[in-house]
Amino acid sequence: MLVRGLLVGLLAGSVAGGFAFVFGEPRVDSAIALEEAAAAQTRAAPAEAHEGHDHGEGAEVSRPVQKAGLFLATGLYGLAVGGVFALVFAGLRGRVGSRSDGRLALASAGTAFVAVILVPFVKYPANPPAVGDPATIGNRTLLYVVMVLVGLAAVAVAVATARRASSADPWVRWVSAVGSFLVPVVAAWVLLPPVHEVPAGFPATLLWEFRLASLGTQLVFWAAFGVLFGWVSDRAARAVQADPARTAGATRTGGAAGAAVEPG
Repeated sequence: MLVRGLLVGLLAGSVAGGFAFVFGEPRVDSAIALEEAAAAQTRAAPAEAHEGHDHGEGAEVSRPVQKAGLFLATGLYGLAVGGVFALVFAGLRGRVGSRSDGRLALASAGTAFVAVILVPFVKYPANPPAVGDPATIGNRTLLYVVMVLVGLAAVAVAVATARRASSADPWVRWVSAVGSFLVPVVAAWVLLPPVHEVPAGFPATLLWEFRLASLGTQLVFWAAFGVLFGWVSDRAARAVQADPARTAGATRTGGAAGAAVEPG
Protein backbone atom coordinates (compact mmCIF):
# COMPACT_ATOMS: atom_id res chain seq x y z
CA MET A 1 0.00 0.00 0.00
CA LEU A 2 2.87 2.37 0.67
CA VAL A 3 4.29 1.76 -2.81
CA ARG A 4 0.80 2.28 -4.22
CA GLY A 5 0.55 5.63 -2.45
CA LEU A 6 3.98 6.74 -3.69
CA LEU A 7 3.28 5.84 -7.32
CA VAL A 8 -0.21 7.34 -7.34
CA GLY A 9 1.11 10.46 -5.63
CA LEU A 10 3.82 10.83 -8.27
CA LEU A 11 1.25 10.48 -11.06
CA ALA A 12 -1.19 12.92 -9.41
CA GLY A 13 1.66 15.36 -8.85
CA SER A 14 2.52 15.24 -12.54
CA VAL A 15 -1.11 15.95 -13.45
CA ALA A 16 -1.21 18.87 -11.02
CA GLY A 17 2.09 20.13 -12.44
CA GLY A 18 0.56 20.19 -15.91
CA PHE A 19 -2.38 22.22 -14.61
CA ALA A 20 -0.06 24.66 -12.83
CA PHE A 21 2.09 25.01 -15.95
CA VAL A 22 -0.90 25.88 -18.16
CA PHE A 23 -2.91 28.05 -15.78
CA GLY A 24 -0.45 29.26 -13.13
CA GLU A 25 2.81 30.03 -14.91
CA PRO A 26 1.39 32.70 -17.25
CA ARG A 27 0.17 34.58 -14.15
CA VAL A 28 3.59 34.25 -12.55
CA ASP A 29 5.20 35.66 -15.71
CA SER A 30 2.78 38.60 -15.65
CA ALA A 31 3.50 39.30 -11.98
CA ILE A 32 7.26 39.17 -12.59
CA ALA A 33 6.90 41.54 -15.53
CA LEU A 34 5.07 44.02 -13.31
CA GLU A 35 7.73 43.70 -10.64
CA GLU A 36 10.57 44.25 -13.07
CA ALA A 37 8.82 47.26 -14.59
CA ALA A 38 8.39 48.80 -11.14
CA ALA A 39 12.04 48.08 -10.33
CA ALA A 40 13.16 49.76 -13.54
CA GLN A 41 11.32 52.94 -12.54
CA THR A 42 13.08 53.06 -9.19
CA ARG A 43 16.54 52.07 -10.36
CA ALA A 44 18.10 54.87 -8.34
CA ALA A 45 16.88 53.35 -5.07
CA PRO A 46 19.36 51.35 -2.93
CA ALA A 47 20.04 47.89 -4.32
CA GLU A 48 18.95 46.18 -1.12
CA ALA A 49 15.41 47.44 -1.73
CA HIS A 50 15.10 44.93 -4.56
CA GLU A 51 16.75 41.94 -2.95
CA GLY A 52 14.86 38.66 -2.78
CA HIS A 53 12.70 39.20 -5.89
CA ASP A 54 14.96 38.58 -8.89
CA HIS A 55 13.18 36.06 -11.10
CA GLY A 56 14.45 36.94 -14.56
CA GLU A 57 17.46 35.75 -16.54
CA GLY A 58 19.75 37.33 -13.93
CA ALA A 59 18.30 35.31 -11.08
CA GLU A 60 20.17 32.42 -9.53
CA VAL A 61 17.56 30.11 -11.10
CA SER A 62 16.24 31.42 -14.42
CA ARG A 63 12.58 31.26 -15.39
CA PRO A 64 13.02 28.44 -17.94
CA VAL A 65 14.70 26.33 -15.26
CA GLN A 66 12.00 27.26 -12.76
CA LYS A 67 9.29 26.15 -15.19
CA ALA A 68 11.05 22.84 -15.80
CA GLY A 69 11.51 22.37 -12.06
CA LEU A 70 7.78 22.86 -11.51
CA PHE A 71 7.12 19.25 -12.49
CA LEU A 72 9.94 18.05 -10.25
CA ALA A 73 8.45 20.01 -7.33
CA THR A 74 4.90 18.72 -7.85
CA GLY A 75 6.21 15.20 -8.35
CA LEU A 76 8.17 15.28 -5.08
CA TYR A 77 5.14 16.80 -3.36
CA GLY A 78 3.03 13.94 -4.68
CA LEU A 79 5.53 11.35 -3.44
CA ALA A 80 5.56 12.83 0.05
CA VAL A 81 1.78 13.21 0.26
CA GLY A 82 1.21 9.76 -1.23
CA GLY A 83 3.43 8.06 1.33
CA VAL A 84 1.80 9.79 4.29
CA PHE A 85 -1.69 9.24 2.87
CA ALA A 86 -1.08 5.53 2.38
CA LEU A 87 0.00 5.08 6.00
CA VAL A 88 -3.01 7.02 7.31
CA PHE A 89 -5.33 5.14 4.95
CA ALA A 90 -4.04 1.80 6.22
CA GLY A 91 -4.84 2.88 9.76
CA LEU A 92 -8.36 4.01 8.80
CA ARG A 93 -9.43 0.84 6.99
CA GLY A 94 -12.05 -1.03 8.99
CA ARG A 95 -12.28 1.71 11.63
CA VAL A 96 -14.59 4.23 9.96
CA GLY A 97 -17.54 2.11 8.88
CA SER A 98 -18.10 -0.38 6.11
CA ARG A 99 -16.96 1.81 3.21
CA SER A 100 -15.17 0.25 0.26
CA ASP A 101 -11.53 1.18 -0.26
CA GLY A 102 -12.48 3.41 -3.18
CA ARG A 103 -15.08 5.38 -1.23
CA LEU A 104 -12.76 5.64 1.77
CA ALA A 105 -9.95 6.97 -0.44
CA LEU A 106 -12.21 9.61 -1.98
CA ALA A 107 -13.57 10.67 1.41
CA SER A 108 -10.08 10.81 2.92
CA ALA A 109 -8.66 12.81 0.01
CA GLY A 110 -11.55 15.27 0.16
CA THR A 111 -11.15 15.67 3.90
CA ALA A 112 -7.40 16.22 3.54
CA PHE A 113 -7.98 18.87 0.87
CA VAL A 114 -10.38 20.76 3.12
CA ALA A 115 -8.21 20.53 6.25
CA VAL A 116 -4.73 21.04 4.78
CA ILE A 117 -5.47 23.27 1.77
CA LEU A 118 -8.84 25.02 1.89
CA VAL A 119 -8.92 26.03 5.58
CA PRO A 120 -5.54 27.86 5.54
CA PHE A 121 -6.14 29.18 2.00
CA VAL A 122 -9.26 31.07 3.05
CA LYS A 123 -7.30 32.96 5.71
CA TYR A 124 -3.93 33.22 3.96
CA PRO A 125 -4.38 32.81 0.18
CA ALA A 126 -1.42 32.35 -2.12
CA ASN A 127 0.22 35.42 -3.61
CA PRO A 128 2.23 35.79 -6.83
CA PRO A 129 5.75 37.23 -7.04
CA ALA A 130 5.96 40.95 -6.23
CA VAL A 131 3.41 40.47 -3.44
CA GLY A 132 4.76 40.10 0.08
CA ASP A 133 7.70 41.43 2.07
CA PRO A 134 10.68 39.00 2.13
CA ALA A 135 11.36 40.09 5.71
CA THR A 136 8.01 38.67 6.89
CA ILE A 137 8.18 35.31 5.15
CA GLY A 138 9.03 33.48 8.38
CA ASN A 139 6.06 34.95 10.22
CA ARG A 140 3.71 34.28 7.30
CA THR A 141 4.89 30.68 7.06
CA LEU A 142 4.31 30.17 10.79
CA LEU A 143 0.76 31.55 10.54
CA TYR A 144 0.02 29.26 7.59
CA VAL A 145 1.30 26.21 9.47
CA VAL A 146 -0.87 27.15 12.45
CA MET A 147 -3.92 27.21 10.17
CA VAL A 148 -3.01 23.78 8.79
CA LEU A 149 -2.81 22.40 12.33
CA VAL A 150 -6.15 24.00 13.16
CA GLY A 151 -7.70 22.36 10.10
CA LEU A 152 -6.37 18.93 11.04
CA ALA A 153 -7.49 19.32 14.66
CA ALA A 154 -10.95 20.44 13.52
CA VAL A 155 -11.29 17.34 11.34
CA ALA A 156 -10.27 15.10 14.24
CA VAL A 157 -12.84 16.77 16.49
CA ALA A 158 -15.55 16.45 13.85
CA VAL A 159 -14.84 12.75 13.32
CA ALA A 160 -14.86 12.07 17.06
CA THR A 161 -18.16 13.96 17.40
CA ALA A 162 -19.74 12.01 14.57
CA ARG A 163 -18.66 8.71 16.11
CA ARG A 164 -20.09 9.64 19.51
CA ALA A 165 -23.39 10.52 17.86
CA SER A 166 -23.47 7.37 15.74
CA SER A 167 -26.74 6.21 17.34
CA ALA A 168 -28.49 9.55 16.77
CA ASP A 169 -30.48 10.65 13.75
CA PRO A 170 -28.24 11.08 10.67
CA TRP A 171 -29.12 14.77 10.40
CA VAL A 172 -28.21 15.33 14.02
CA ARG A 173 -24.92 13.51 13.51
CA TRP A 174 -24.01 15.54 10.42
CA VAL A 175 -24.98 18.88 11.96
CA SER A 176 -23.00 18.19 15.12
CA ALA A 177 -19.96 17.09 13.11
CA VAL A 178 -20.03 20.13 10.83
CA GLY A 179 -20.59 22.45 13.78
CA SER A 180 -17.69 20.97 15.74
CA PHE A 181 -15.50 21.43 12.66
CA LEU A 182 -16.50 25.04 12.01
CA VAL A 183 -16.15 26.32 15.58
CA PRO A 184 -12.32 26.05 15.85
CA VAL A 185 -11.83 26.96 12.19
CA VAL A 186 -13.91 30.13 12.35
CA ALA A 187 -12.30 31.05 15.67
CA ALA A 188 -8.85 30.77 14.09
CA TRP A 189 -9.95 32.81 11.07
CA VAL A 190 -11.12 35.58 13.38
CA LEU A 191 -8.37 35.53 16.01
CA LEU A 192 -5.22 35.02 13.93
CA PRO A 193 -3.71 38.25 12.57
CA PRO A 194 -4.35 39.09 8.92
CA VAL A 195 -1.63 39.55 6.32
CA HIS A 196 -2.14 42.55 4.03
CA GLU A 197 0.95 42.93 1.85
CA VAL A 198 -0.55 43.42 -1.62
CA PRO A 199 1.08 46.61 -2.96
CA ALA A 200 -1.10 49.49 -4.05
CA GLY A 201 -1.87 49.38 -7.74
CA PHE A 202 -1.34 45.64 -8.16
CA PRO A 203 -3.94 44.37 -10.68
CA ALA A 204 -6.80 42.75 -8.78
CA THR A 205 -7.66 40.53 -11.74
CA LEU A 206 -4.14 39.11 -11.91
CA LEU A 207 -4.12 38.50 -8.15
CA TRP A 208 -7.50 36.74 -8.31
CA GLU A 209 -6.49 34.59 -11.31
CA PHE A 210 -3.24 33.56 -9.64
CA ARG A 211 -5.04 32.54 -6.45
CA LEU A 212 -7.61 30.56 -8.42
CA ALA A 213 -4.83 28.79 -10.33
CA SER A 214 -3.01 28.01 -7.08
CA LEU A 215 -6.12 26.59 -5.44
CA GLY A 216 -7.04 24.79 -8.65
CA THR A 217 -3.66 23.07 -8.75
CA GLN A 218 -4.24 21.65 -5.28
CA LEU A 219 -7.82 20.67 -6.16
CA VAL A 220 -6.63 18.85 -9.29
CA PHE A 221 -3.95 17.05 -7.30
CA TRP A 222 -6.25 15.83 -4.52
CA ALA A 223 -9.05 14.92 -6.91
CA ALA A 224 -6.69 12.94 -9.15
CA PHE A 225 -5.01 11.32 -6.17
CA GLY A 226 -8.29 10.32 -4.50
CA VAL A 227 -9.76 8.86 -7.70
CA LEU A 228 -6.60 7.01 -8.71
CA PHE A 229 -5.81 5.69 -5.24
CA GLY A 230 -9.39 4.57 -4.75
CA TRP A 231 -9.51 2.89 -8.16
CA VAL A 232 -6.23 1.03 -7.62
CA SER A 233 -7.28 0.01 -4.10
CA ASP A 234 -10.62 -1.35 -5.31
CA ARG A 235 -8.88 -3.34 -8.04
CA ALA A 236 -6.45 -4.78 -5.50
CA ALA A 237 -9.32 -5.76 -3.19
CA ARG A 238 -11.21 -7.46 -6.03
CA ALA A 239 -8.04 -9.30 -7.05
CA VAL A 240 -7.68 -10.67 -3.51
CA GLN A 241 -11.31 -11.79 -3.44
CA ALA A 242 -11.02 -13.43 -6.87
CA ASP A 243 -7.91 -15.43 -5.94
CA PRO A 244 -9.04 -18.46 -3.91
CA ALA A 245 -5.52 -19.22 -2.70
CA ARG A 246 -4.93 -15.71 -1.36
CA THR A 247 -8.37 -15.53 0.19
CA ALA A 248 -7.93 -18.91 1.87
CA GLY A 249 -4.50 -17.89 3.13
CA ALA A 250 -5.91 -14.71 4.61
CA THR A 251 -8.73 -16.69 6.22
CA ARG A 252 -6.36 -19.23 7.74
CA THR A 253 -4.11 -16.45 9.04
CA GLY A 254 -7.06 -14.65 10.58
CA GLY A 255 -8.40 -17.89 12.11
CA ALA A 256 -5.06 -18.75 13.62
CA ALA A 257 -4.73 -15.28 15.10
CA GLY A 258 -8.23 -15.53 16.53
CA ALA A 259 -7.54 -18.94 18.04
CA ALA A 260 -4.38 -17.63 19.63
CA VAL A 261 -6.27 -15.05 21.63
CA GLU A 262 -9.48 -16.98 22.27
CA PRO A 263 -9.70 -18.11 25.92
CA GLY A 264 -9.94 -21.85 26.51
